[in-house]
Amino acid sequence: MENELRIRLNQAREKLKEIDEKLMDSNIMSDISLFKNLSKEKANLDPIIETFDKFEKLESDLEDAKLMLNDQDEEIVKFAKESIVNLNEQLQKLEEDLKVLLIPKDPNDDKNIVVEIRGAVGGDEANIFAGDLFRMYVKYAEKKGWKLQMIEESYGSVGGYSLVSFMIKGHGVYSRLKFESGAHRVQRVPKTEANGRIHTSTATVLVMPEAEDIDIQINPADLHVDTYRSQGAGGQNVNKTESAVRITHIPTGVVVSCQTEKSQIQNREICMQMLRAKLYALKEQEQAEKIGNERRLKVGTGERSEKIRTYNYPQNRVTDHRIGYTVQKLDRIMEGDLDDLLDALIAYDLKERLTSETK
Repeated sequence: MENELRIRLNQAREKLKEIDEKLMDSNIMSDISLFKNLSKEKANLDPIIETFDKFEKLESDLEDAKLMLNDQDEEIVKFAKESIVNLNEQLQKLEEDLKVLLIPKDPNDDKNIVVEIRGAVGGDEANIFAGDLFRMYVKYAEKKGWKLQMIEESYGSVGGYSLVSFMIKGHGVYSRLKFESGAHRVQRVPKTEANGRIHTSTATVLVMPEAEDIDIQINPADLHVDTYRSQGAGGQNVNKTESAVRITHIPTGVVVSCQTEKSQIQNREICMQMLRAKLYALKEQEQAEKIGNERRLKVGTGERSEKIRTYNYPQNRVTDHRIGYTVQKLDRIMEGDLDDLLDALIAYDLKERLTSETK
């Protein structure tokens, strides 16, 4: 093991000891925010130190095996040689595991997400495709056992959505879907096309981690709140009371709305969740621009204008342009079979971060 890597691991071990001591302090336990942050840090460090302990135990076993090479018994020497080969293989794997574990974890990975899908270029067909993407994510959430909560729906005139926003709640949701932000392109013969020609349309997806009060502080004086009657598909009135809520954050101009619940109070709370998520996403984008994060440029910036993926229906093909990944199973992907595609994106991102860490 490289000396620099061992130094970092020993520093992590000392840090874990400090955190364990702090967590035993009654004063720390009374500070909910600090206790929560320390617990998260401990949860990140625990697997690193557990793996490092295993590594050091194997190193000790390796030294013992090397001493056995001097034994007079040929069987013991043979056993020692086999053990050395096996131990070296295990040590090499654990060292690679440790390098990965030391990569700073995305603090948002365990969070729920807020998703916003809009029909973009292509008129009615773009809205229909936005509806197809929504259904794809719903199916994927069902496979994972995640909960989905609707926030806002604006139906297209011939189907689909000009806008649909929703929240997905579950363990590690953001870690799985965070690379879905961007423009998704579809190539197919639209239902609205009479001559059977293939058209290209796009829908945009925005994935934001759910933000808590401690992540984003919102001054009530900065909010303008409107209430109005909920509207159903085709503009039909689905609620005779003004239960729908629209909130404008005056300093940024961010507007959110919700009409999915019958209660104005519930719709307002969902709006505030959406607003916190949007403001948090803006804050993270500003920080990333200041840092000049090169990795984001390689994996994809997540900007709405960036075409990240193409869904080609005639050839049953899906291509993710950021990593050059293509599969001939569009039909299964649209039914929520996303794991292979998402795993490829996550593996690519991990490889890029590992390369950056070792430079």
